[in-house]
Amino acid sequence: MSEIKITASEVKKLRDITGAGMMDCKKALKESEGDFDKAIEFLRKKGQKVSAKRADREAKEGVVRALISDDGTKGVIVKLSSETDFVAKNEDFINLTNKFAEIALNIFPDTLAELLAAEFEPGLTVAEKVAEQVGVIGEKIELADYQKLEAPMVVSYIHMGNKAAVLVGLNKKDDNFVEVGRNVAMQAAAMKPIALDKDDVDASIIEKEIEIGKEQARNEGKPEELLERIAMGKLNKFYKENTLLNQAYVKDNKMDIRTYVKSADKDLVVTGFRHVKLG
Repeated sequence: MSEIKITASEVKKLRDITGAGMMDCKKALKESEGDFDKAIEFLRKKGQKVSAKRADREAKEGVVRALISDDGTKGVIVKLSSETDFVAKNEDFINLTNKFAEIALNIFPDTLAELLAAEFEPGLTVAEKVAEQVGVIGEKIELADYQKLEAPMVVSYIHMGNKAAVLVGLNKKDDNFVEVGRNVAMQAAAMKPIALDKDDVDASIIEKEIEIGKEQARNEGKPEELLERIAMGKLNKFYKENTLLNQAYVKDNKMDIRTYVKSADKDLVVTGFRHVKLG
């Protein structure tokens, strides 16, 4: 009796239905001689239909990892989410996150979608590996975020036992600047700025803050002709609290981050940062 030939389109169809990994779907179809109902039953018995069952579950635990290229000019952050902290602390789960980060650093894709479509191993994409692990682990997991940064010098910081990671880009490469970059990264992890500088804040956020400032002043009984000026003053305070370069340096609040960086070298500039955290 000849072996049942299973097509790639059949494997994809079963994978779309169940969320199971490609290789698992192929095996299920072979075991079931191409019968989809039997293949689905086979996967259910193997625990592979977990992703469909748990799609509405929240995955707020997990692991966040950052990696830097050997030449120190590129960095990536990936976040692999899970439902429970128990899974997040598992060594295999941490190693899988590291593997995803290695793939990301190697191909340096522009988007999370491109990373998910990348090859994990021959015949298996990153997305398919994630779906496969849902069945193996027995709870919802998700490659939830991917960020990259490129600069003459990139420094990384992993915060709170893989619960957050930061990349900071500097315009000059020098081993003496590693500590500066790390301190700026720690600042970002602690103070959670929304942008690098004033000009990087989204226009919709600025508009909202101005309106809030006006309304606050109006409620305080301030004259209508002064509302705009008062709101702009409040906006400047917002910038100081929420943009990285203008925040007070947590280790010395007499200076802001821009001044701290310049204290190491007058020409040193932070070119960008990325911050990813759980939740």
